[in-house]
Amino acid sequence: MIVPDAEWKPLTFLEVRRLLKGPLPAGSQDVLVAGSGNLAALEEFIRATSLAKGLGLSVHFLPFNTLGQHLRTPKHSSEREVLFLAPWDFVPEADWRSGIPAASDRQSVRVQAETVAAAIADRKPRSVVYLSAPIPPVMPTASENAALQAWMESLAISLGATVLPPGSFSLSNYLASGCPVAGAWLGRVAVFLVQGLTTSTPDPKKLLVTDLDNVMWNGVIGEDGPEGILYGPLEAGYPHFIYQTLLKRLRQEGVLLAVVSRNDADLAWNPFRGRQMVLGEDDLVGLVASYHPKSAQIRELVQRLSLGLDSIVFIDDNPVELAEVASALPQVTCLTFPSSADEFPGLALKVSRLFPRGVVTTEDRERTALYRRRLEGLAPSEVAGGDLEAFLLGLDMELSIHDRTHANGSRAVQLINKTNQFNLNGMRLSEAEVEATLAGGGQLLSASLRDRAGDHGEILACLVDPDRTISAFVMSCRVLQRRVEHAFFAWLLSHSAPPTRMIYKRTERNEPLRQFLIQLFQQLPADGYLSLGDPTLADRLGKAGGVVKVTET
Repeated sequence: MIVPDAEWKPLTFLEVRRLLKGPLPAGSQDVLVAGSGNLAALEEFIRATSLAKGLGLSVHFLPFNTLGQHLRTPKHSSEREVLFLAPWDFVPEADWRSGIPAASDRQSVRVQAETVAAAIADRKPRSVVYLSAPIPPVMPTASENAALQAWMESLAISLGATVLPPGSFSLSNYLASGCPVAGAWLGRVAVFLVQGLTTSTPDPKKLLVTDLDNVMWNGVIGEDGPEGILYGPLEAGYPHFIYQTLLKRLRQEGVLLAVVSRNDADLAWNPFRGRQMVLGEDDLVGLVASYHPKSAQIRELVQRLSLGLDSIVFIDDNPVELAEVASALPQVTCLTFPSSADEFPGLALKVSRLFPRGVVTTEDRERTALYRRRLEGLAPSEVAGGDLEAFLLGLDMELSIHDRTHANGSRAVQLINKTNQFNLNGMRLSEAEVEATLAGGGQLLSASLRDRAGDHGEILACLVDPDRTISAFVMSCRVLQRRVEHAFFAWLLSHSAPPTRMIYKRTERNEPLRQFLIQLFQQLPADGYLSLGDPTLADRLGKAGGVVKVTET
């Protein structure tokens, strides 16, 4: 169970009544507390707790027993929502109000629960609170039932939930009124819900960069040779074996792994290509081995991957190396690989917290391969001018345009809502909002890219409003520096009724998009409309984008 900070103390009933008699702060905020039970008893406690923190919350609840239906409806991008879950939200057979069910099949129950968890993960609620209530005998044996209850709690934790203990549940309350919370717990539950609304949760990190010697393995490969280093589950190699299994799991969950090392590249790669370690070459998105400072190696790697420095975690055993990186790249999170195995659990916990993962998708599992293809398609840093043109032509890139106006546009909408760096204005749109634009005469386009390295999938989305204004344009950072954006806009502007303008806004993250626009426009405002009426624009875009073949599907 996660307990509230010391300054967050639950209110008594008398304190609640006193606070609710006082004036309301200006600009109260609407919040939806979504749960399957009758949670109206929490309203006054939530409002009073928010007032005690100088906030003003206008609380709304779902109608009784409609959470499942709610999870299947699109979430408005600006909606402030917290989820209050109980075991029967994952497994309906575990609901006491339905009586004791016939024994259930373990596999079908778990598939059903994972489906609900996936729907919750897609909604990205502001916070989740889970009531770890006792469940009726759903499974054939008591041990299986206990295992199911523990598994559902771990599923909730994977969604970032605050877990309330069984004592916070009252069966008599639940049967009488539909509210599963014990009366003595109303104030404490309100604290968890309000704290979840006001506490900022940092974004998960994306890339783990690790040193090799005495981190990935025991020993110094430059001195001991590949045959002299230890990385197996025996004696001095054991902590490094466990470390590699931790990284292997992170890679399978979508975390990118990379190596920086003061070594010769062929020597550094050698153990990964021997197929004896837990980690192999395919598990790494990249390896930078040189005798330059580690900060320079990390900077080169991050630039080639088009990631932000604040999304990086660096692990090394050398305090001098850690200090050098921390000084040169303060945005990077630096962690020390412990010298004692007794300290390793602390490192594993820190890493897990920096890379939290809920439900793992197919895209998560394939992310390393996608970024490896991106690195394979980048020109070496010394290639420039005419040589770069020849390099890009040699990639045999083909951009396929898809009109999603009357087809499945879910991936295009997902791109609009998750892409930051190559994003026209940072706008986030729900599927309902996009559908409304299309119903009014707008157009939704997407594009996928293939090259000699493989299929990069759907990497671009463009929403054109009915008045021919581009209101959203995004492109995956996986394909930056390939001139795909030039080829797409050249194709778009070549049509008989092309868009006439686009809505640009500078954000904290979209510097790559801004650099692209600077190439096209002499003056670039901080934000506002950019006209696409320059007759030379299509020709200039076409020349730059000529390295990409464009087809329509």
